[in-house]
Amino acid sequence: MSKIILVTGGSRSGKSTFAEQLFKDFDDVLYIATAIITDEEMRDRIKKHKTSRNQNWDTFEGFKDLHIAIQQTNYKYILLDCVTIMVTNLMFEEDIDFDNISMGKVDELQFKIKEQFTKLINTAKQLDKTLVMVTNEVGSGLVPEYKLGRIYRDIAGFTNQHIATLCDEVYFTACGLPIKLK
Repeated sequence: MSKIILVTGGSRSGKSTFAEQLFKDFDDVLYIATAIITDEEMRDRIKKHKTSRNQNWDTFEGFKDLHIAIQQTNYKYILLDCVTIMVTNLMFEEDIDFDNISMGKVDELQFKIKEQFTKLINTAKQLDKTLVMVTNEVGSGLVPEYKLGRIYRDIAGFTNQHIATLCDEVYFTACGLPIKLK
C-alpha cells in the first residue's frame, strides 16, 4: 500500500534526517535530489547530503517531470529532497523578469509548478509507491523586502499547501523532533 508523506520545517530543523529515517529499514529507495550545483557552498551541501544517506539507495538528480522518472523505476520507496529547491529551479528555468512580472504571469507559473507536483503524487499513488517529500516552511518568517522574494514565498507556500492536501501524512520538524500534523 502506498503512502504519500510531506515533511516540513525551517532551515536546519532536522527534516531531511527525519525523512531519511522513515526509510531506514529499506535499501529499495530512490532518492530524488532536486538541487543543482550553483556555487561551492551548494557543492559542499550536496556532498554532505550524499555521504550522510544510505549508500545502498539509488539517486536520481532532477527537478522537472519527476512523474516520468518514477514511472521508469522499479523502486517502491521514493524520497524527494527538496520541494522548495525544486520550486526555485522551476521558477528560474524560464526567462522571466521578476521585477516586472504581472500577477497573471505569477499565477501561470504557480499553476505550472503545482501541476508538476500533482502529476508526481498522482503517479506515485497509481503505481503504489511510497513517496516522502521534504520541504521548507516558508510562512513563518518576515515578508520579503523584494518582489522576487515575495513571489517565491507565495509560490512555495501555496505549493506546500497543495501538496499537504494530497498527502496521507504531514510532519513538521523543529529542533530535530517531528510533530505529526496530519
